[in-house]
Amino acid sequence: MACIFCRIAAGLAPSRKIYEDAHTMVFLDIAKDVDGHMVAIPKKHVKNILDCDGDTLDHLMRTVKKVADHCVHRCGYEGVNLLNASDESAGQSVPHFHIHIIPRKSGDHVNAWPKFDGAKHETEEMYEILRMD
Repeated sequence: MACIFCRIAAGLAPSRKIYEDAHTMVFLDIAKDVDGHMVAIPKKHVKNILDCDGDTLDHLMRTVKKVADHCVHRCGYEGVNLLNASDESAGQSVPHFHIHIIPRKSGDHVNAWPKFDGAKHETEEMYEILRMD
């Protein structure tokens, strides 16, 4: 079992577990970049949202919602950022589907939103490419 998140889910690698059920797990991120930074994973190995089945995605999103509610209603936070990168081209560094949960308070000065360089194509052109008929 080479995947670090699979090893954590199986109890074979250490973690600071925040929440766990039969299908999912949430633990503190080891990056120490932002207080309370957590990672939510399905216990079933899937690389990212692009190859995730509906049941696994449903379980994971229900867990993310439960932990986000806990942060706001029980821990004194006001909101959360949810971050995900699906595929290496999007910046995914661990090949196991995961969603970062970052608890937030007004004035915490955390900039969790990426800075973009600006669109290269017109909005109408992108609409024609991306719309789902």
